Formats: sequence, structure tokens, C-alpha cells
Amino acid sequence: MSLNGQADLPSENGPNKATGRNDRQGARTHVLLVFAMALVIVSITSLSLFLIRQDLRVQITDNLSQDLNHSVVTFQSLQAERLEALERENALLADLPPLKALMTSGDDLTIQDGAVEFWQLSGADLFALADATGRIVAAYTKVPSADTKLRQGLKTLLAHPDKHYLIDGESLYACSVRPFYFGSDEEGTLLGYVVSGSSTERTVRQMSQPTAVEATFLSRGQIVASTLPSSIQPELAQKSPLISKMLRTPAFVQLGDTRFLAFSEDLSATATSPLQLVVLKSFGPAERWISRIDRTIVLAGLMALLLGTGLMIGLSRLVTRPLEELSKSVRAFGIGNREYLIPQHGTQEVRQLSSAFARMRDEIQQVNGALLESERLATIGRMASSVSHDLRHYLAAIYANAEFLASDRLLSKERSEIFADIRSAVHGTTDMIESLLIFSRSGKGTRRSAELMVTLLERATSLARQHPDAEGVVMEAQYGEPTETAVVVDGKQIERAIFNLLINACQSVRASEDAAKVAIVLQTEAHYVFIKVIDNGAGVPENIRNTLFEPFVSEGKQKGTGLGLTLAHCIAAEHGGEVVLLSSRPGETIFQMKVARNLPEQDMTVTESKHRDQVAAHENVQI
Repeated sequence: MSLNGQADLPSENGPNKATGRNDRQGARTHVLLVFAMALVIVSITSLSLFLIRQDLRVQITDNLSQDLNHSVVTFQSLQAERLEALERENALLADLPPLKALMTSGDDLTIQDGAVEFWQLSGADLFALADATGRIVAAYTKVPSADTKLRQGLKTLLAHPDKHYLIDGESLYACSVRPFYFGSDEEGTLLGYVVSGSSTERTVRQMSQPTAVEATFLSRGQIVASTLPSSIQPELAQKSPLISKMLRTPAFVQLGDTRFLAFSEDLSATATSPLQLVVLKSFGPAERWISRIDRTIVLAGLMALLLGTGLMIGLSRLVTRPLEELSKSVRAFGIGNREYLIPQHGTQEVRQLSSAFARMRDEIQQVNGALLESERLATIGRMASSVSHDLRHYLAAIYANAEFLASDRLLSKERSEIFADIRSAVHGTTDMIESLLIFSRSGKGTRRSAELMVTLLERATSLARQHPDAEGVVMEAQYGEPTETAVVVDGKQIERAIFNLLINACQSVRASEDAAKVAIVLQTEAHYVFIKVIDNGAGVPENIRNTLFEPFVSEGKQKGTGLGLTLAHCIAAEHGGEVVLLSSRPGETIFQMKVARNLPEQDMTVTESKHRDQVAAHENVQI
């Protein structure tokens, strides 16, 4: 608060605390905007990444499933072609006369020795000859195998013409069986059977190379043929019970560090033992591809975040900074600074808002000016009405008494009384004019100096005692401790304020039926002094308590301008304090004036001997 009572306004070049707080709020606005934008970008990127990953996984799974189905169909097609080739080869062998002649010899050793030549001629992985009863006479394989298991499998093939897969330990063959006759096939004598077989591993590898599909044949939990690396084949064999349950249903299988999509086909109906074909395709390449896409999306999201952050900062500065400046302009205008600049930059909407506020500010200033002028004229009118009434009262008294003095028949005593009335009227007129002058120049030209508060109180009570309104009023003073209370004030104004409070109290108690009493109490604190004026009058009327300190407000008084309490309140405010009505009821009304001492700590006590003498002489006296 400045000395003239106006609020400190925000400076154009020097921001105050409110401006700093507004700057922090503006910075928080930028941060919130950037954070919100970053949150949106991160959320959209994360959601996009999740949806794309899910879609890619579904799509890749479908593609891999189709590849597996296609691989099984391809295997079956290749196997059918291979069986047709074996059947043709067997048909050619069965028509050879040397083979028929060999089988008619009836000697097993002769047949076994002669069968070697036909096996080499066929080029098959498995070759066997059986007699007409189905007894295996000769059997040869390129891979060493157990003869007993081989012969048992060949007997099963001969007994079931619809089977063409033979399982020999850890080898799997696709076989063709062809009977041959002495004579024609329709009317000739059955001489025996020729069996040719091809290893399925060759066919599987032929299928696996172009499609990258791995194939494995399982029989009773054992691998009989596989294109998988030997390091993970045992793990697949352990999972054979699980795999057997997912016939024609793609499912993921973890083998070592690699994840596969697996698909199984039951071939037991065409094999000499339970047989299951498992085709697998690694999900590793697809996961690496998904990871690359993830990195690409994340990188795009980061770039969008960086670019969006820069863009949002620029936009926020473009939009919010003019709004902040406009907000400062509104606050400055709200506390009375009419010269604060209104921003003229920013977006079109902000410029329109600034222009609207500028027009509004001008209109408000014009309206306020008109209101102030109207209030000033009204105040002047009330003052003129009040002053004219009181001045006419005093002038009428002076005029009438002056006419009485013109008479030669007045006694000396009567002349003295008339002179006293004239003196009282002149004194009242002087008080009125002085009050008006103080009211018109309050806050200006105060001359402050160190004063004893007791001395100021004594002067004020002495003046009040001489006032006509104080006639018959008993005044009591209580100064308390310390009595050397010093203040830095304009002594004349403080005396006037105390005098006005005392006269107001005297005017109140004169209307009371009880004995008129007014007490003045001085209380001292470290930085303030408090003067209480207590009277036993009827109290302040309820209807003027809220406007008690406004100018020209009075109730029930025959004379007075209504400026006494207003002047006291203004003088106290100019000295860092106030005047308040502490309480008001019939028999007790208390006004309190608070004044700042405005002294350094070392000067809080005045010790001049002349002031000590004055205070000691007037403590607790009844005036």
C-alpha cells in the first residue's frame, strides 16, 4: 500500500509477485499442454503398436497355417507320385522272365543271391521277394536294420494291400507290393510278390527345402524320420502326447529357443504301425519381422512425439502467451492500472478478444468517470446542503447577537453573554471550515516528527474541554504504562482525530439522561498505540453503523457536518492504522483508534526530561 492509499500496480518493466505467479502458471500451462500432447501420442502409438502386432500375429498365423496345410498336401502329392513310380518299377520287375525263373527254383539261397541283382537294378531303398504263401524269402535295405522287424513289417504289408508305409526301427519307407505270376496275371500261377520301397526322408527333404517347413514322423513316441536338427528332436519326442491331440489344428510348440507353429496328420491307416506326420514352421522369422515393424512404429512415434512437442510448444506460445498477457491486463485494470498495455498479437480469436477487452475497458473508464463525476457532484451537493445549514445557523446567531449589541440599553453582563454567544458561533464556524479543509487535503502534505502520545492526548482533551459540546461532561484519562510512549506522526492531524472522537462522544452523552462521562484510554504495544474513547451515551443508531465513517453521515445531532469520524478514520489510515467501533449499546460505546508508531527499535522510548515531567503531571487525573 502506498502512502496515498492506492494499491501498488503491476509494472510494465518490473514484474511483481503476482506476475511471477502468473508466469509460473503460464509455464505450468505449457507443460500441461505438452504433457497432454505427449500422452495422446504415446497412447495412440501404443494402441497402434498393440493392434498392429495382434493383426500381424493373426495374419502370420493364418499364413503359416496355410503353409502347413499346403505342405501336407504337397507331401501327399509327392508321396503318391513316388508310389506310382514304385508300382511301375515293380510292374516291370514282375514281368521279367529271369525273376519268374528265379522264384520257380524253390531254393531260398538261390533266390537271395539272385535278388541282389534285381535290387540293384531297381535302385530302391528297400527291396524284398516273398513266395506265394507270403513268406519273405529275401529282403534288402540301404540302411542296416533289424531283420526280424523288417520281415514282420513286410508281412503286414502283404496282409494289408491298402497299407503302403513300413516302419523299420528308425526308418520309414513308402512301399509298393506287386504279385507276379507264371503266365498271365489273370490265368497264371502266383509265383510270389515283389516289394519296393523308398525312404520318406528323401521326399520330406524335397518338400522342406523350398517351403522352409520341417517334417517329422512319429511312431509310438519315437521319431522315425525328421528334417529337424538332431538337437531338438528329443524334445519333440517328449511332447508327442500333446502333439497327438492337435490333429489338423495348428498350435504353437516351443522347441529349444525356437517357437514353431505345428500341424499334425494321422497316417496310421496306411502304415504298418501307428504313424503321425508333424509339420512345423518356425515363428522366428515372423517374430523378427514383427520386431522390425515394432521398432519402425516406435521410431515413428518418437519422431511424432518430438515434432509434436515442438509444434505444441510453438502453438502454446502463440495461443497462451497472448492470453496470459491479456489476463495480466485484466488484473491490472481490476486493481486500477488503466495504462497497462493490451496485447495485439496472437491468433485471430485472441486479437478479437483483446480488441473487445480494450473497448470494454474504455467504456468502463467512461462510465466510471461519469459515475465519479456524478458522485463528486452529489458529495458537493450534500456538503453544500450540510454546510449551508450550519453556516446559516452560526451566521444567524452572529447576526442576531450583533443587532443586540447595537442597542444602548444592554447591561455589561448581558453584553458579555452576547459576546460569548458570538464567540461560540465564530468558533463553530472556524471548526467547520477547518474540518472541510482537512477533509479536502487528507493524505497530502503530512509533516511527521517524533511526538509523545500523552502530550497529543492532553492537547486534544484540552481543546475538547473548551468546546461548547463538552460543557458538563466529565472526562477521565488513563494512560497506562509506559507513559513515555513515542510515535512518529503528524501531531496536528493526530490531535484533530482524537479531538473529533472526543467531541463525537460528548455529543452522544449530552442526549443521555445519566451523568455525562467520557473516558480516554491509551494502550501501547511494540509497533502500535491504541486510543479508546468510551462514553455512556445511548449508542450508535443501528441504521448508520455500516456507513458510520462515510462523509456527511450523522444521526440525531442538531449540528455538525458529519465529517468528524470520517476525518478521524482517514487520519488513522494515513498513519498505518484505523478507527473502528468496538461496541455500542446503551450506556457504553467504544471507539478505538489504532496508529503505527513508525519508530526504530532503539527509539521506541523517548527519554527527554521535559516530556517526563509533562507525563508525570497528568497521569490518572480527572479533567
